[in-house]
Amino acid sequence: MGSPVVIKMPKYPECWTACGNCANGDIVVQSVLVSPGDKVKRDDTIIVLETGKVAIDIPSPYEGTITEVCVQEFDPIDQGEVIALIEVA
Repeated sequence: MGSPVVIKMPKYPECWTACGNCANGDIVVQSVLVSPGDKVKRDDTIIVLETGKVAIDIPSPYEGTITEVCVQEFDPIDQGEVIALIEVA
């Protein structure tokens, strides 16, 4: 077994700053859908964000087992922040 890999919050789409319709105020974690020990596939939703206007699913970029979750519901989150650690399959 290797070292866990960091899953980070992806970069926000350019349109968020261009028009401002999606992101209105703080972006927070609405739901955390994984726990340590959960097995996930690539593109499984791991958290849901609330932007003030829309809810956005954030998928896992890897397949494997979640070893640590670094965010909680209602936490503010910014691009590049660590969401979770995963042991890649």
